Amino acid sequence: MAAPTTNSHLGVIFFTSFVFLAALPSVPVAAPDAPTVYDILPQYGLPSGLLPDSVIDYTLSSDGQFVVHLAKPCYVEFDYLVYYHNTITGKLQYGSITHLDGIEVQKLFLWFDVKEIRVDLPPSHNIYFQVGFINKKLDADQFKTVHSCQDNGLGSCLASWKRILELPTPIDDIQMLITE
Repeated sequence: MAAPTTNSHLGVIFFTSFVFLAALPSVPVAAPDAPTVYDILPQYGLPSGLLPDSVIDYTLSSDGQFVVHLAKPCYVEFDYLVYYHNTITGKLQYGSITHLDGIEVQKLFLWFDVKEIRVDLPPSHNIYFQVGFINKKLDADQFKTVHSCQDNGLGSCLASWKRILELPTPIDDIQMLITE
């Protein structure tokens, strides 16, 4: 019987290595130059500051369906207090996000789901948020920069109380009429 040759040993090692590597589970590796969600939003005509700074990953399908994961739920103060859930979903189209789920806005101690976000085309300085059947127009400049997440909205709740306390009352109106 002939002794095995070096070539047959290399063949066995190569075959064993191939079988071993093929059996390992595949691990997705993100490309180092892959765009962030903050890069993607402006490509769709939307400001990058619509999402807080705590995005850990996202997926975007060819039909525009997306899922964004945050490190944790958080609050961001714009003209209104906004709450972001761990997961935000919707459909991204040029100039709008529809079928939105995972973002809420506070108005007078009540929380409302934001269902759609859109901008004027051609772009203007306005951005529109659909909350239920109400559309609210805001200045788009406040969404140009990415904001930091806050763990709670306590400071904003106190500010809301202060705004309510500063609202004019009928007594103020009567005093103003008397002094005129």
